[in-house]
Amino acid sequence: MKEQLEKIYANATVDLEKAQTISDIEEIRAKYLSRKGEFNEIKKNLKNLSDEDKRVVGSLANEITQKLESSLKAKYEEFYKKELNEKLQKERIDITLPGKYIPHGKVHPLTATTNEIVAIFQSLGFSVVPDEHSPEVETEYYNFDMLNVPKDHPARDVQDTFYTEIAKNVVLRSQTSNSQIRAMEGQNPPIRVVAPGRVYRNENINARKNNFFHQIEGLYVDKNITFGDLKGVLNEFIRLYFGASRPTRFRSSFFPFTEPSAEIDVQCIMCEGKGCRTCSGTGWLEILGAGMVDPNVLRNVGIDPDVYSGFAFGMGVERLSMLKYAIDDIRLFFNNDERFLKQF
Repeated sequence: MKEQLEKIYANATVDLEKAQTISDIEEIRAKYLSRKGEFNEIKKNLKNLSDEDKRVVGSLANEITQKLESSLKAKYEEFYKKELNEKLQKERIDITLPGKYIPHGKVHPLTATTNEIVAIFQSLGFSVVPDEHSPEVETEYYNFDMLNVPKDHPARDVQDTFYTEIAKNVVLRSQTSNSQIRAMEGQNPPIRVVAPGRVYRNENINARKNNFFHQIEGLYVDKNITFGDLKGVLNEFIRLYFGASRPTRFRSSFFPFTEPSAEIDVQCIMCEGKGCRTCSGTGWLEILGAGMVDPNVLRNVGIDPDVYSGFAFGMGVERLSMLKYAIDDIRLFFNNDERFLKQF
């Protein structure tokens, strides 16, 4: 049996020298070392030997098995590295070659600005008016009447407002304030909402005006709301949007649906307040209008102005985007010029 073990090991060594692949190694392992392999068959017959022969033959069988396993492992690693290197060479990629350019879309600057503004007001506790409460095609009732805009107000003229042929007194909304009315009709105070959306005005198109643009309006109605609350919210918004170093000022103004009313300016980003063509030499640029909600507007939606008060504000998304990114022509947002859009 000793001679038989040595013969099997010699045969295994010859087979191992002839091996060319990892597959050959696995076949040799199965032939000699598996449960049905030749070495295992020898070990099964050890029970028929004397105790002395068992120790000698068993020790030799274990020694040969370990030597063969070690040789198989070394050969396997050799072939594995060889095959891996061949595969790497075959699949090699020259990383110095230029890659394939795959164009991909980016968020439009107006969408990005809208998202940023809305996120700021959400962080201040405002929620967004649902789309179903903010229609772009609106009746004069919600676009003007409920906002305390009188019948003879110039804004209601066809020179300023787009009237549709859908039905009598149906217009393309001229501001997103219609959503504020619907919000107040649909819930009781406290109300704290913002309404982003598209608006339409019959304007002559130039570098600063377009007949289609985007607005974001806000409304806060609750008990004991003051003009100081309005200034605090808007100053915090301006700080978060433009940065703490951007000076602001509030100027008295007039809007039919707010009283008192104000326009808010920021220092011109183009000239840093020194005066230039963009700011008409004033050093300031208007960014939004605001004011305390007129008591008549609150009465129109069934809110008692003796118990509740509130403030409202509205801002143009294009104007804010132009100021932040120093864009001098509003038409650039709508021309689909890739040279402009790629900058964002």
